[in-house]
Amino acid sequence: MRNKTALRVGIIGLGVGEQHIEGYRKAPHCTVEALCDFDPQKLQAVGSRWKIRRLITHAEDILSDPNIDVISIASYDNYHADQIVQALQNNKHVFVEKPLCLFEEEACRIRQQLNAKPHLKLSSNLILRKSPRFIDLKQKIQSGVLGKIFYIEGDYNYGRLHKITEGWRGSLPFYSVVYGGGVHIIDLLLWLVEEDIVEVSAFGNKRSTEGSSFRYHDMVVSIIQFKSGGVGKVTANFGCVYPHFHKLSVYGTAATFENTPKGAWLYQSGKEDPSAIDTPYPGVAKSDLIENFTRSIMEPSFLMDVTAEDVFRAMSVCFAIEKAGSASKKIKVQYI
Repeated sequence: MRNKTALRVGIIGLGVGEQHIEGYRKAPHCTVEALCDFDPQKLQAVGSRWKIRRLITHAEDILSDPNIDVISIASYDNYHADQIVQALQNNKHVFVEKPLCLFEEEACRIRQQLNAKPHLKLSSNLILRKSPRFIDLKQKIQSGVLGKIFYIEGDYNYGRLHKITEGWRGSLPFYSVVYGGGVHIIDLLLWLVEEDIVEVSAFGNKRSTEGSSFRYHDMVVSIIQFKSGGVGKVTANFGCVYPHFHKLSVYGTAATFENTPKGAWLYQSGKEDPSAIDTPYPGVAKSDLIENFTRSIMEPSFLMDVTAEDVFRAMSVCFAIEKAGSASKKIKVQYI
């Protein structure tokens, strides 16, 4: 690293990547040195808004710059793998928007590079871990309020079909709603239960995008099994007529938690009426993991909210779900 008292940051992709700027501005000892986007008009507009002078249209220029310590990658999904590998090869820490990558072999290549340089940090924007409502739920699970968890289900309801029929997602050679949305729910369940998912099955369809140019499933549902025998359901539903929302139900032997658009509730044994859960949801900005990430770089013993291991775990389950949907059979999760 060029200067251990400061981190110089470069950001690639200025859609959601613009929100990363705010995260780094809030983090101590960080300066956003350069922005990169292949759209010159967007690049100039964002640079002007944030008063950042160094504006780059070719990602390779920012990835190879020896004066950049941290790369934020918010480019289109199909660019993630190569940009992550190049950043790691050039000794840069990486914060990447989900998904990490699109193919299992890419994840293995990233793992190999990271193993070769263990001093580098990698994280992904799996932001639901920072939602106050889900932090409160995790504390309830850990303290035994719900008893033993035996069934859990989560729905990633995207509710914005035009994003895949008209936006960049639909123009990619390959796009997965599991990787692009379902990964949030998968990571949330792994984090809440603190247990590996060992086997999955999955089905999907594209009825909501029928007649459009989108070629892949716009809805996928998976049944998952945890190591202890608990089961769950995960849905990535991009075609739904529904608000963008993370529905969640956690069934335990002593209580049940539900997160719905009309509120969150805790149903407990022996109580006729449920208790309302009023902790904020989502209550989190898309840049809220960045300060923790940068602090983990400055203080190597500091615990990251989302570690590289967490990212690989979630993506390993995603890969298994995609395989199960294609093969129409159960697939054992192979953790990368």
